[in-house]
Amino acid sequence: MTSAERARLPLSLDVVKAAAEAHGVCTRPVMREVVDLDTYAVRIVAVRCNSTQATKCPACADRNRKSRMAQCREGWHLDAEPVAEREMPNDAQIAVATVRADLTTEYRQAQAGGDPVLLEDLRDGIRDADADLRTEGVRGNLPAVERPAKSTANRSTKRRQDSPNLPRRKVDKRTVGREFAGKYRPSTFITLTLDTYGKVRADSTPVDPSTYDYRRAARDAVHFASLVDRWWQNLRRVVGFDAQYFGTVEPQKRITPHAHFAVRGSIPHKVVQAVTAATYLQVWWPAHDEITYAGEKRPVWDSRISQFVDPDTNAPLTTWEDAVAALDEPAHVVEFGRQVHSKGILGGTEEAGRHIGYLTKYLTKSIAEVVDTDASPRQADHADRLAAELAVTPCSERCAVWLLYGVQPRKVTSRMTPGHCKGKAHRRDTLGLPGRRVLVSRRWSGKTLAEHKQDRAAFVREALEAAGMSKPEPDRTRLRWGPVQAGDPHVPSRVELLMQMISQRLTWKAEYARAQEVLAVLPRPAPDVSATPSAAA
Repeated sequence: MTSAERARLPLSLDVVKAAAEAHGVCTRPVMREVVDLDTYAVRIVAVRCNSTQATKCPACADRNRKSRMAQCREGWHLDAEPVAEREMPNDAQIAVATVRADLTTEYRQAQAGGDPVLLEDLRDGIRDADADLRTEGVRGNLPAVERPAKSTANRSTKRRQDSPNLPRRKVDKRTVGREFAGKYRPSTFITLTLDTYGKVRADSTPVDPSTYDYRRAARDAVHFASLVDRWWQNLRRVVGFDAQYFGTVEPQKRITPHAHFAVRGSIPHKVVQAVTAATYLQVWWPAHDEITYAGEKRPVWDSRISQFVDPDTNAPLTTWEDAVAALDEPAHVVEFGRQVHSKGILGGTEEAGRHIGYLTKYLTKSIAEVVDTDASPRQADHADRLAAELAVTPCSERCAVWLLYGVQPRKVTSRMTPGHCKGKAHRRDTLGLPGRRVLVSRRWSGKTLAEHKQDRAAFVREALEAAGMSKPEPDRTRLRWGPVQAGDPHVPSRVELLMQMISQRLTWKAEYARAQEVLAVLPRPAPDVSATPSAAA
């Protein structure tokens, strides 16, 4: 065999990775050190990477997608409330809260006296009281005693004159939709899209790039998540109940974000249209239309005053608070496009399953994979122009891009580089979609995504136990997890680790298949006829 022929042979690691992908094993496991606190035995275990992108780890991406599908399916067509009412505070919780109140009052009084030792003791007591509240099962945090005062400018809440008004109802706590004809409880599928920025061709590229509004497209993409939140607030006020949703955010071919939502309950299309037309978001940020510092001229950090200053005059840049206080109008207004899609869906139908698959279709793909921005020179130029605009569009109040416009962002530090922000909104591979790809309301299914994953594992354990192959769950409270120390000689190589995981995966599959065979031949328990309506009669 020649050297050229040997160079074409696959590497052992590639072969093992291919085998791992074929058997649904994570190809990028993270090694962790586990110590048994009873026996002090130390072992190295592999933990799944839990990547959501198939290009990084197909097995983990597929596993996460299936969990999302289960989450969407379980919450879409519920006929009972998924979350019970909150428990009433008990005596122990009230007692700890009372102690916390006394400590806070003593701290305020000690601040006037200026005794640093007493203040430190009271701070320790307040931290202990907060920890006791969490131990007693109290959610949320009490206000910090040293919280700085916030100065916010007063803004009018009056609706814009060019926006239609919406009826406002008291929002009930219920999340389940109405039942029709005594047996039908339809839900809704909604798609929201941003407005147009110019005429586009069949390949979704601008007909005239010079007139295409890239600035508005970039700003709308950055504030899309906030606009969606405002839309849900308006919808709930109109329909009068706490509408719940499972949604995914994806880019259109013109590289503009749009969102698909599975909504529990029936909502008329006219209501969806009215809410969409009346929803807007005013961005009360300093003006950022013209760049003040371009090219090599950039603000510099002055350590004496802990601020950025002009490189020529040494004058401090305008602070964020002063820039916002001087505003007379918002810097930008975001609105949805007038085209909105909504459709009623019945639970348990083939159409419902098809829409769940559509919602989760692209979850395993990155933004660059969903939209092929390099398919043609026009599409590549379109993506480059949008990415160039996103590079100079501030993504938050703490974005370092603000320094290019002569404004110091909030909580400015010397580590900031003018014009260079690490936020995902400025990257070409996200193209303005930096946030979460999946949006789920709090009362959707009554479970978190981790709990949905645990349900799958519990189902397998129950099947094994029913077949006489019980596998007790280890007591995780007696295990201490930690990172693997660098240079640990007991750490297996990646090839060895993947082979171990493949073998374990095959063992689990064989045990589950054997359990299914056993359950198939076992007699099923007879139904309890005493509980049927006829027997009760």
